[in-house]
Amino acid sequence: MNKLQKWILINFAFAILITATVVVGMIELKNWVNRSEAMRAMGYLGQVVSDYKQKNGYVPSESHVEGLKKTFEERSRAGGLNYRARWISVDSSPDTILAYVRENTHSLFFHPGAIVLRYNGRIEWMDKTSFDKLIARQQTTLELEMMPK
Repeated sequence: MNKLQKWILINFAFAILITATVVVGMIELKNWVNRSEAMRAMGYLGQVVSDYKQKNGYVPSESHVEGLKKTFEERSRAGGLNYRARWISVDSSPDTILAYVRENTHSLFFHPGAIVLRYNGRIEWMDKTSFDKLIARQQTTLELEMMPK
């Protein structure tokens, strides 16, 4: 192999490496943007719930939130909002999960988990293991039976 062939081969390998790095970077950026949008949308839902709770003394019903689901999904590119108002009473713990969206992202930096809206209005990201343990403690058998499969 002469010098020119080596130079072409090295440059080709370098271009492939840079392209692969940029592609992986763009995928990770997309995942970060999607999670950020979902967190912002959950914040919007949290504000709506908080305003409703201040005005009426309790959280809005599931039928009220059903009307907001389309807006939520448009804002966040995340479907599958689970709103648990039916299972929450006025004297529920502030840490009770009011709503959540499961994110099944598989990438280098982001792992599966859930974006959670607590009864006290706090919004957070939870990894899959922590979320599964917490929701299992809070869900009743009846709630599990009524969940869509």
